[in-house]
Amino acid sequence: HVQLVESGGGSVQAGGSLRLSCTVSGAFTSDYCMGWFRQAPRKERDWVARLDRSGYTTFADSVKGRFTISKDNAKNTLYLQMSSLKPEDTAVYYCARGVAGACSYGFNRWGQGTQVTVS
Repeated sequence: HVQLVESGGGSVQAGGSLRLSCTVSGAFTSDYCMGWFRQAPRKERDWVARLDRSGYTTFADSVKGRFTISKDNAKNTLYLQMSSLKPEDTAVYYCARGVAGACSYGFNRWGQGTQVTVS
């Protein structure tokens, strides 16, 4: 049984920062591609950042230069450091585990989400 639990969400003023965490149980984080997604009200869920098994990171154009994805394999924890936040970043953020170490295979495990509100 694989479980992903996000934390760290909250309300912040524009220009502020937040650090989201995702603790993974049931598998080692290092074995899979890991990613962050977000979904605004009445919008589709979009990918935000990805980190493959080799450590290569990819970011959506909307967050490049502002967000950083990282992980601590010893703690089985994935992080999303968000800075220079904008109201457009308001959404429920989800962490996800990929099918394999390469992100091209997609994602098949998801957390419950954590709310981020920027005003």
